[in-house]
Amino acid sequence: MSAIEIHNLSKSFGKVKALDSVSLSVERGELFGLIGPDGAGKSTLFRLLTTLLNPDDGSVSVDGYDIVKDYLSIRSRVGYMPGRFSLYPDLSVEENLNFFAALFGVTVEESYDLIAPIYSQIEPFRTRRAGKLSGGMKQKLALSCALIHRPSVLFLDEPTTGVDAVSRSEFWDMLAGLKERGITILVSTPYMDEASRCDRIALCNEGHILGIDTPQNIVEKFDSPLYAVRADNMFTLLESSREVQGVVECYPFGEVHHLVASNDFDVKHYKEALNHIENLVITPTQPTIEDMFIKLMKR
Repeated sequence: MSAIEIHNLSKSFGKVKALDSVSLSVERGELFGLIGPDGAGKSTLFRLLTTLLNPDDGSVSVDGYDIVKDYLSIRSRVGYMPGRFSLYPDLSVEENLNFFAALFGVTVEESYDLIAPIYSQIEPFRTRRAGKLSGGMKQKLALSCALIHRPSVLFLDEPTTGVDAVSRSEFWDMLAGLKERGITILVSTPYMDEASRCDRIALCNEGHILGIDTPQNIVEKFDSPLYAVRADNMFTLLESSREVQGVVECYPFGEVHHLVASNDFDVKHYKEALNHIENLVITPTQPTIEDMFIKLMKR
């Protein structure tokens, strides 16, 4: 049996359909990523999986337990780190950890071997109030509290949002260590570059699952010619490129624009059509998960 089984799950808030017939499964010991922008339905899915909401339709099991019938059993078996820092800001680091340990009827000493690689980095600041910690340190404290009762399944809702690049990288290294301990991890993120750290990912948008596969397989499904284009006037380049025959799509991508072409696209014709644009450069490039996500959204 999979660690998480979701079948045709739907949830609405008034007229807004946050999740629309979502189905997916997460295997035991898997690091599974939910990738998508704000409003994709990721947080709603986490609140359902952690029994904080009831579904309108569909069925869900976590660690073999139904989220409606067996919600108490699920709560003792999962760890949850919500998107917003939700610990007690007026309590110290140590007091927060002891509080959450007491809630689950355990002690910090019993679970210290599991949280040590994470907690040891903030332990020198154990008397500091949680509200006075940096973003990266708050993140480590929240993860330590989510792990204190040795959960079998860990839910992390956009844990690296608002955190610096170094702390983001360190956090994913920590998740890899937890995966080696056999913990099933479901993590959401709006950052496409983090998807490559997952075993499998689901691309989400507006309450729908656009695709599920390994990061590599998702990228390999991008079957259109792709080019990186740049020029002195990037806005004019963007608008003009979209009018050229053979251009399927053109969108900003970092310091360049990515141009998706049809099979009859001709680079020479493209340059001639845009000869009024100064210092135009076009080169073939490799697709990324973000390119595939954009392509799926257009369907």
